[in-house]
Amino acid sequence: MRRISDITLQLVIVLGLAGPAYAADPCADHVPQPKPQNVGRDIVGQDMDTIQDQGHMLFAVYEDYPPYSWEEAGKPRGVDIEIAQIIAEDLGVEARFNFVSAGENLDADLRNNIWKGALIGGRISNVMMRVPYDSAFKCRVEQVVFTGQYAAESIAIAYDKESYPEEKPVPAYFRFDAVSVENDSISDFYLSSFAGGQLAGKVQRFSDMTKAMNALRTGEVKATMGPLGQLEFGLDESVAVHQPPLAGFAVSKWTLGVAVNFSYRPLSYAVDDAINFALQDGRIASIYGRYGLSLQAPER
Repeated sequence: MRRISDITLQLVIVLGLAGPAYAADPCADHVPQPKPQNVGRDIVGQDMDTIQDQGHMLFAVYEDYPPYSWEEAGKPRGVDIEIAQIIAEDLGVEARFNFVSAGENLDADLRNNIWKGALIGGRISNVMMRVPYDSAFKCRVEQVVFTGQYAAESIAIAYDKESYPEEKPVPAYFRFDAVSVENDSISDFYLSSFAGGQLAGKVQRFSDMTKAMNALRTGEVKATMGPLGQLEFGLDESVAVHQPPLAGFAVSKWTLGVAVNFSYRPLSYAVDDAINFALQDGRIASIYGRYGLSLQAPER
């Protein structure tokens, strides 16, 4: 099952189709999209005044996605949950959550959760969490404001310390040693195509990163490759993690932020301010620390 955890795959595809890069203006060669017509207030979100009058706001977060967002005994948990609560508190309202599954791509997730809504079921949210920020991609989706950059994510390798007592593993080792990945993730595609496919026979695929890390802890594989945060969340005393150079990896690190409907820019400014303050005073770093994660500083 495709997971948004390896959103870099989408960015690689987008950047590959975007044409020449423009350092000064990444949107210089972009042709504006038609504006959505006849979109009613009830399906595109709510403005700041309405949110504050009603006393709550709705955040879209990915379901079954530890350590970022999941439900435990009916209670929302995770890094993104706690950051959303900081945003809501700064606006003086209650945070409510809409747990959503990942769509075919990021465009679909934003369309379904932020600016239009799914054809069947689903709800529009005021803010969507854990949205990758890319200056070229944002030109393509004019219905959304990409803001509130609160962290970065990057690819890493977790490994069994007993199997690698001296040298830490790099992708070339996986010609001989079994490695687990999340199925159809960027790590899966990278390792499967590495060195002309020489590693493909040793790549074991799992439906999510939790299962991939379980395979490492139980000795089924010697290493796991995926996003650093998800690897750190699955560490124990027998497992360590490192980030070696990854030859040919187009986008191994990316910035994460939030998405807000383009019609509600005052809300996007308030959300960005709340996140900026929480970065400066260390509250977001503390949240990451409580889950055993390293906060990688975002590009803002």
